[in-house]
Amino acid sequence: MIDTNKYKASLEKELKLLEDEMKKIGRKNPSNPSDWEPVESEMNTDAADSDEVADEMENFGENASILSRLEEQYDDIKLALEKIKNGTYGKCEVGGEDIPEKRLDANPGARTCIKHAK
Repeated sequence: MIDTNKYKASLEKELKLLEDEMKKIGRKNPSNPSDWEPVESEMNTDAADSDEVADEMENFGENASILSRLEEQYDDIKLALEKIKNGTYGKCEVGGEDIPEKRLDANPGARTCIKHAK
């Protein structure tokens, strides 16, 4: 039997860290609070030269990519916490077998066993 309390504490800590990181480059979408969106930095584009505008656009694109990866991790962790609540944590979503504790120790948000990992 898996000690879900150990994983719950780890998952909650990771969730907070991810949310803090996401807030640095994005915000919750006001029209869909379960979704995150990148934010543009404050820039006076009238006074900025074309290189500065291009740099800002590149930074925005990079932030969108980073935010997307963080959001995926964030969603996996939220799902893992939900699975702890409903008693299905630690089961492979593909085959239904137990996910080895070594895998959960390395990645508490893992949704599959190694055999079925993407």
